[in-house]
Amino acid sequence: MSKMCKGFLPLILAALTVVAAACGSGSGSEGNASNGGTTSAAGESGGSSEQKQKWSGSIEIDGSSTVYPLTEAAAEEYAAEQPDVRITVGVSGTGGGFERFCAGEIPIADASRPIKDSEAQKCAEAGIAYTELSVAYDGLSVVVSKDNDWVDYLTVGELNRIFVAGSEVKTWADVRDGWPNEEIKMFSPGADSGTYDYFNEAVLEKAGIRSDGQISFSEDDNTLVQGVAGNKGGIGYFGYAYYEENADKLKVVPIDGGSGPVTPTLDTIKDGTYSPLSRPLFIYVDNKALAERPEVKDFVRFYIESIGGMAKEVGYVPLPDEKYAEEAAKIGK
Repeated sequence: MSKMCKGFLPLILAALTVVAAACGSGSGSEGNASNGGTTSAAGESGGSSEQKQKWSGSIEIDGSSTVYPLTEAAAEEYAAEQPDVRITVGVSGTGGGFERFCAGEIPIADASRPIKDSEAQKCAEAGIAYTELSVAYDGLSVVVSKDNDWVDYLTVGELNRIFVAGSEVKTWADVRDGWPNEEIKMFSPGADSGTYDYFNEAVLEKAGIRSDGQISFSEDDNTLVQGVAGNKGGIGYFGYAYYEENADKLKVVPIDGGSGPVTPTLDTIKDGTYSPLSRPLFIYVDNKALAERPEVKDFVRFYIESIGGMAKEVGYVPLPDEKYAEEAAKIGK
């Protein structure tokens, strides 16, 4: 071999060593970057590069119109991770959702209140065991028309007098001295709604809501929005997210629960000062579906792990991190 070739040989070998080291380092970096949402927990701990299990099938969810935006957001995000799992979300109301859930028709029910004893009994009779999971907080919001320039706040007692069964209140002048003789037109969710149930308990003291010509009922919150917005004397109530979505059409009413008027906001709902109209929201999951349908279990786990970050985006208040950890533990490995 020539002296020139012998001189170049060590340089070539050194260069090849540097390139090999660089390639090895690059491969490791790419593996770490790809861990985000696509590898198993073992892969994230550095032991395996196994791809996350892909599932298929369909999941039908029904129930609360208040919880619907949360579940729909979770379903849309999950579709990006598991495109072969088809999820449909209905809005038959909390009561309607529990009816289907306890009949074994759906594996997941959205609920804006805890399950009633009578509903739990139907589930038990059908052999359906379930897991209750809290997903976020909501503040039931009382709204009036943008044209209403007299209501500055309402007490819980005044709300009761307006909406309670047997009420003879017909105009705003009947509610408070000095307010105009403007006819009140009330809008309320229907009897299958968990929002109705919560309002009946927190405001009407379970006395029930009036059913005369002064009030209109609908399971569609958008219909309630349109009704209140289109009537100068209109008043209604629904979840905070629907108020935020329609704040340009409606005026939210501060509520005095005994400690002065408080306006519903993310902060007052979370810290409980918006009382008594702050409430938790839930999903209920069939335990048999959790055990036997891996796509259901995977979606529910994704829901609980992800919904805290989505809640504010759709107008709700996330639970504390430790509460989500407790709910995730209920799902199991």
